[in-house]
Formats: sequence, structure tokens, C-alpha cells
Amino acid sequence: MTADREIQDEELLGIAQDPEQALRLRRSLRTIAGADSLDPDLRDMARSVLSGRVDIKDAVQDPRYTEAVFQRLHEMRRAAEEQSYAEQQRSKAQFGDWERREQAELDRARAERDAPVHGSGRGDRHARR
Repeated sequence: MTADREIQDEELLGIAQDPEQALRLRRSLRTIAGADSLDPDLRDMARSVLSGRVDIKDAVQDPRYTEAVFQRLHEMRRAAEEQSYAEQQRSKAQFGDWERREQAELDRARAERDAPVHGSGRGDRHARR
């Protein structure tokens, strides 16, 4: 297995309930893997799962990774509790903007995933005759 390999959505179906959830999970892992602001253990976990070195089920049961996840959730909750009303409103607006961009990107990824593969199959052979 090379370092350049990245798992496919189907490889996350052991923990994801459907292909849509697998797509979102893989995208989230990519985000975590590339986020320099996050705990190194979280980034390591995401990179290990994405490369296929660690199965997602093993990662969610690893105490090192679960502690890093819970620590990050605690930090996020504490930061949210400390926000002023104006900051909360700005955060909501920023989240809405992010959510629209994310939805557009998910739509693009779904279309790419679900697009028919061209250049192979019976139809191409018959078209050349």
C-alpha cells in the first residue's frame, strides 16, 4: 500500500449507514487531516484512516483518538458558551455561508461519484462499428 492511496467511500460503509454518510465521513476526515489548528492526534487518526493503515472502526475505539475528539468537542462547547450575542449571530451567519458552500461541494462530489464511466463497456464497442 502506498502513501498516495486514499480509501474510497465504500470502505467506510462498515461504520457509515449509507453511501451518502460515507461520502460525508470521508470529506470530514480530509478536513481533519489537513487542519493544522487541530490536535496532532486527530490529524494522525484522519490520515491513518484515509490511507487505509487504520480501519475506521479501530480508530473510533482507540483511546488516544477518542480522547482527542472529546477534548476538541469540549473546547468547542466552551468557546460557544463564551461568545457574546453578537458573536453568536456572526457565527450563525458564517455557518450558513459555510453550509451553502459545503452543500454545493457535496452536490459536485455526488455527481462525480454517480456519473457513468465513459470509454469502456459494450456501448462503446457497438458505437465504433
